[in-house]
Amino acid sequence: MQILDGKIVSQAVKHELKEKTRRLIEQNKKVPHLAAVLVGNDGASETYVASKIKNCEEIGFKSSFYRFDAATDEATVINKIQELNNDKAVDGILVQLPLPKHISEEKIINIINPAKDVDGFHPVSVGKMVQGLPGFVSATPYGIMLMLEHYKIDTAGKHAVVIGRSNIVGRPISVLLSQNTNPGNCTVTLCHSRTQNLKEICLQADIIVAALGKVAFLTADMVKENAIVIDVGITRVADTTKKSGFAIKGDVDFENVAPKCSYITPVPGGVGLMTIAALLKNTYTACVSP
Repeated sequence: MQILDGKIVSQAVKHELKEKTRRLIEQNKKVPHLAAVLVGNDGASETYVASKIKNCEEIGFKSSFYRFDAATDEATVINKIQELNNDKAVDGILVQLPLPKHISEEKIINIINPAKDVDGFHPVSVGKMVQGLPGFVSATPYGIMLMLEHYKIDTAGKHAVVIGRSNIVGRPISVLLSQNTNPGNCTVTLCHSRTQNLKEICLQADIIVAALGKVAFLTADMVKENAIVIDVGITRVADTTKKSGFAIKGDVDFENVAPKCSYITPVPGGVGLMTIAALLKNTYTACVSP
């Protein structure tokens, strides 16, 4: 069993981006600039945004952070996004989800300029991904593909089972794994809450991507020997032994599943770190694209 270490892979991605950014500076060219928008004070969202800003600084990117109170009206947020759309200094726009209930996530995502949609959520970005055209891929699925590529895992002809059909992870990773690429060329089964015989389907899988947000959902009796397991789950669970008061748990019962796997991602330290690395790659691409 080998751990797919998100720290190692994300550091490799960031090192490459840092060198590329250094060369941009040497050539007096524009440096990538990510603008982050946060509405409300959700603890997890604040942590994620702070980490993204910190990573920008580490590799030499510029960053801007716009914070709004949870009671801020939708029009104010839209106005800020339109301002960032028109700001030539800004290459990428990140609106941290989830948003307060009175603000439409669909409307906010759709108003972002597709050329600055480094989160890869805009319908234009999704359409390009489905057609295999160059564009921004949603950061978490992109991060998973970067991880498989880094470890040179041969996925061609493998049966991949994706558990979860969200627009952020499940659907896009099912498309990416099925494409005629490397990694890719999988036969993909997309499962969800209405799937029957889920255990039997998972036992046929060479690759399982667990992305449903339920702690320890994937158990050892659902995984065949030498399977590759990608755990996308990031759930905060109360833990009084931790200084923060909580622990981060995944969708996989890691302790019991890991011994059966050829490769497995840990939580934390796996896919979460790759999400940020992929976001940074998208931001760099947005900057240097004509």
